[in-house]
Amino acid sequence: MLGEGGQRLLSTRALEDNPPDCPKCAGGNTYFDGVSLFVCPDCSHDWPVAADTPQETDGESGVFHDGFGTVLQNGDSVILSKELKAGSVVLKKGTKVKSIRLGSYGDGHDISCTIPGKGAFHLKTQFVKKA
Repeated sequence: MLGEGGQRLLSTRALEDNPPDCPKCAGGNTYFDGVSLFVCPDCSHDWPVAADTPQETDGESGVFHDGFGTVLQNGDSVILSKELKAGSVVLKKGTKVKSIRLGSYGDGHDISCTIPGKGAFHLKTQFVKKA
């Protein structure tokens, strides 16, 4: 879904379209389960999305700030400062997101998280406030 200025707000489509090869059998027949795991039907192995995502780096500094200038760290809890839409999923302003993972996830997305009942998302730091 596109936000103001045509910017992409969040993305689970990248996980669905380009899953990594299985680390156990190296098979390429893997898929994203839509929540938080990659699954290999060839060897029945599954592993968390977090294991295949970058753990740090934001340009040169490696420091991430929320939309209000507060420094964020892996494992922090944040609150959405804006309503975000992705297809039929709406993440309401004020939704608390726990245990974020910071990194460079493409298209300016710096946060990887799982929201209970909604699924796995990549968010931009400009749309969150540290809880």
